Amino acid sequence: MAYETGAEFTKSVLKRWEDIPDPRLREVMQSAIKHLHAFVSEVQPSGAEWFKAIEFLTAIGHKCDDKRQEFILASDVMGVSMLVDDINNRRLEGATPSTVEGPFHIADAPEIANGDSMAKGAPGIPCFVTGTVRGLSGKPVASAMLDLWQTDGEGLYEEQRRTTEPWMRGIYHSQADGSYTIRTVAPISYTIPMDGPIGALFGRTTMSHMRPAHIHFAISAPGYSSVTTHLFQKGDEYIDNDVVYGVKAPLIVEFVKRPPGKAPNGETMTEPFYEVKYDFILEEAQAALAAAE
Repeated sequence: MAYETGAEFTKSVLKRWEDIPDPRLREVMQSAIKHLHAFVSEVQPSGAEWFKAIEFLTAIGHKCDDKRQEFILASDVMGVSMLVDDINNRRLEGATPSTVEGPFHIADAPEIANGDSMAKGAPGIPCFVTGTVRGLSGKPVASAMLDLWQTDGEGLYEEQRRTTEPWMRGIYHSQADGSYTIRTVAPISYTIPMDGPIGALFGRTTMSHMRPAHIHFAISAPGYSSVTTHLFQKGDEYIDNDVVYGVKAPLIVEFVKRPPGKAPNGETMTEPFYEVKYDFILEEAQAALAAAE
């Protein structure tokens, strides 16, 4: 066989990958090979540099466990997660927009009664989030599941606390009229984890590694398209420079500081607290299908 280089070599590799029965797998792999070859041809790494890249990817894998996903973080900081989100979540006007899930979601959060706290024992200023879950038609959505997770008032997630019990996460359900009441603590802006390979990479740049204060929500209900999103604190100093590019204008909300007194859940507070109001609007599943077509 003749020795091939450059574009001719890439063509030979692509031809070998034609023999894949699954058409989608064939399409994905040939595209990946084409773009990876183009990247290597443009950058022209030395052998040592390419091995360093392999070591970097290996280190990302070693940093992953059941509570932390460093590969998601890598995808997030390169803007790929938001690009995938945009491709797959183009919602009808008026529906609550989605944003990235991030690397800290943990499945099987505890069920919490409407108005009760998911932040017991956590540091931070008390915060109440209230509103309704509705369809685009305005119809209240009863029994919608609101899966929440966030940092505590010191900017740490459960993975970073390494607690034995659930920390700053919980599952609430909307009431018969679509309303919900959540008691938590106010999140703060925070740095992405800097103790792993992605943090080491950012340490070699001048880019911000901060995220604005936010609360994560994953909302689902039968007959409606689920949505994974955040509520961001208006006025946060990093709101225009989110390291994972996740901020969308409709998701920026006021965190209103209230004096001691009666809270939205009926509790009498002896200290100041924040109040956040937000109505989540879900697409009816049939409307989402029609929009996709």
